[in-house]
Amino acid sequence: MENSNGFSSDRNVLCLFDVDGTLTPPREKIDPQLDEFFQTLRRKVKIGIVGGSDYSKIAEQLGEGDDVIHKFDYVFAENGTVQYKDGKLLSKHAIQNQIGEELLQDLINFCLSYMGLIKLPKKRGTFIEFRNGMLNISPIGRSCTLEERIEFSEIDKREKIREKFVAALKQEFAGKGLRFTKGGLISFDIFPEGWDKRLCLELLDREGLDAIYFFGNETSDFTLRTTQPGSVGKFSSMLHRTSPDVLNCPRPSPRCPSELEFWMSADLTASILSPSYL
Repeated sequence: MENSNGFSSDRNVLCLFDVDGTLTPPREKIDPQLDEFFQTLRRKVKIGIVGGSDYSKIAEQLGEGDDVIHKFDYVFAENGTVQYKDGKLLSKHAIQNQIGEELLQDLINFCLSYMGLIKLPKKRGTFIEFRNGMLNISPIGRSCTLEERIEFSEIDKREKIREKFVAALKQEFAGKGLRFTKGGLISFDIFPEGWDKRLCLELLDREGLDAIYFFGNETSDFTLRTTQPGSVGKFSSMLHRTSPDVLNCPRPSPRCPSELEFWMSADLTASILSPSYL
C-alpha cells in the first residue's frame, strides 16, 4: 500500500550504502540512471548513505546542495559524525572536543613535518583537511587532478607511502585513543576510537527497523564474515547492539564494470524488490 507521496506505507527496511567505490568511483558523480533507480527503490524501502567525506563533497557526487538530504531518508557524513534524517540535521560531533586541542595540534604538526620529507613527482594543495569528525591526510594534496590522483595511487602501491605514514603515526601516538584508516586513492583518515561508520548505529538502533542491508566495498569498515546466503560479510559487533540483520555486500568490480550494471543486477537488491516488499 502506498501513501500520498508514492512511498510504501510500511517501509521498515533500510538499504544503507557506502559512497566512494560503491555508488560512484572515488569523488566522481553518480550515473543519472543509477540515481533514478535509487529513487525508485526508495518508494519500497528506506535508503541511506554513509561516507567518510564531508557533506559538501557527498552532495557534489550525489546531487546539488541540500538536494541529497532530501533524496535519502538517512545521510551520514564523515563516518556518521554528522547525521541527517528526513532532510534535517540531527547531530554533529567535533574531533577537537573529543581529543582536545593539544593532541589535535600534535597530530597536525607531526603530519606536516612527515610530509615535508616525502618526495613525489608532484605535490599540490590541501594536505590536511580538517573535518568535523576527523583529519584527512593526503601526501599529494587533495587539490590534485584525477590524472595526478591515479599517478599517486600507482606510486603508493609500489612504495607504500600511506602505509608507512600510518605506521609512523601509530608508533608516535600509541595509546592516545586514535584510529588511522586508509581509503580511496590519495589519503587516509585520523579519528577517535569508535568514530568509524558504526556511529550511524547510534541513530539506527532507535529507529525500530526490521532489517538493515549495508552495501560497501573492499575498503569498507564492515568486514567480518557471515554465513547468511547471498552475503559476503556481516559486521558482527553491530549484532550485539541492534536486532536487524546487517549485511555487507561489496561491489564485485571484475564482474560488474559499472555501478549501474551492478545495482541493476544485484541478487540482494532484487530480493529487496521482490513481491514480499512490493
